[in-house]
This record gives sequence, C-alpha cells and structure tokens, in this order.
Amino acid sequence: MNYYGIKAIYKFEMTRFFRTLFQSFVSPVIATSLYFVVFGAAIGSRIQEIDNVSYGAFIVPGLIMLTVITQSISNSSFGIFFPKFVGTIYELLSAPVSFFEIVLGYVGAAATKSLFIGLVILSTSMLFVDFKILYPGMMILFLILTCLSFALLGFILGIWAKNFEQLQLVPLLIVTPMVFLGGSFYSISMLSSFWQTVSLFNPVVYLISGFRWCFFGVADVSIATSLCAVSGFMILCLAIIAWIFKSGWQLRT
Repeated sequence: MNYYGIKAIYKFEMTRFFRTLFQSFVSPVIATSLYFVVFGAAIGSRIQEIDNVSYGAFIVPGLIMLTVITQSISNSSFGIFFPKFVGTIYELLSAPVSFFEIVLGYVGAAATKSLFIGLVILSTSMLFVDFKILYPGMMILFLILTCLSFALLGFILGIWAKNFEQLQLVPLLIVTPMVFLGGSFYSISMLSSFWQTVSLFNPVVYLISGFRWCFFGVADVSIATSLCAVSGFMILCLAIIAWIFKSGWQLRT
C-alpha cells in the first residue's frame, strides 16, 4: 500500500477545500439555514407532527442527507474531473499507485469534507429546533456510509463527464430530484398506496429513512433494509470503478 501516494492526493484535495472555504463550506450551511426558515417556520407552523415528531425536527435528517449527498458528489466528481480536464491524469496513472489507492485519496477527501459539513449542519440545526438523537453511533455510521457511497458515485461521474456541463447534469437533473422526492420533507406514509409503492423504487428513500430512524426511532422502511441498500450501492460503485481502471474507459482518451 502506497501510503505516501494516498496522503499526497488526500492532502491536495483537502487543501483545495480550504482554499475555497466559502463556496465549499459556508454556502451549504447558509442554504440549509434558509431551508429551516422556510420549511421549519413557514410550513412547520401548519404541520404539527409527523410520527409524533415535530415537523421542524422531522426535516433535520432529510436536510442533512440533502446536503451530504450533493456535496459528496460535487467534491468527488470535480476532484477527478479537473486532472482529466488539464491533462495531469496521465501523470497520476503512470505513478506507482494502484486504482484502489487513487480512489482512497480522492473519495476519502470528498467523504471527509461532506462528513464535516454534515456535522456542522447538524450543529446548526440545533439552533432552530430541539431534538434528541436516539442512536448517535448508528447515526455516525450511516452518515459515513452515505458520504463514502455518493463520493464513489461522484468519482464515476467525474470520469464519465467530458465537460463541465456534463459534470452538473446528473446531480441537477437526477440526484437532486430523487433526494427531494425521497422523503426529505415528508414521510412516504403520507402518500397514497400507489405513490408509496413508486417511492420504494427511489434508492434515496432508504437512505433518508434509515438516517431518520437513527434520530427518532421511526422509519418508512426497516433500518436493516436501509443499511443493506447503502452497503450494496457502495459495493456496486466500487465494482464499476474497478472496471473503469481495468478497461481504461474515459481515462486514456
């Protein structure tokens, strides 16, 4: 294992994060605070409780997941896309580091950034609503798995994208709508039976449901199913990345 190579990639990506601190850190926190003001105050005053949880507290896990997922994808995809864009990817591929070590560096840095932002948003949410985390250990585990899974997805998107427009295409048109329709601001039990069934085909439902269970002990699907879903998604992304490096798809062109 080339620890020096992993450390170099990881340190470079983390340095870039601190160079663009306002865009990478302050902006997501401000955006989430606005969600609390709009949904927590304006809409929350009309919705008393969901599953015996106040609406302001109920949306906390969904807002954290919304930010963590989008930030994980964004940080990871740009991290690997930029070397492709400027041509330094060939230096990386010719260096004595394996694909696994490259992934550890880029994905590890992206997941660290997202985890840090998620924890800060969790702390910020305590300024707006009162809530208690029933299973803090499971919450941290679920948050780490989510950061890693979507950082891996972002890594794949960064390799796939040929320009900056494609880099934003999937997060804006697919991932963000899936998060909003995945129960971020509501429970799918509030929907009709038909739309509940449709919602179960949205993989983000399992992430948000499992993460909400860690807070309040209530979920739309079982925690075991949620853990299996996020673990299976992470393994699938790893398998795709392994194939990409083995075949050289979008790396040698």
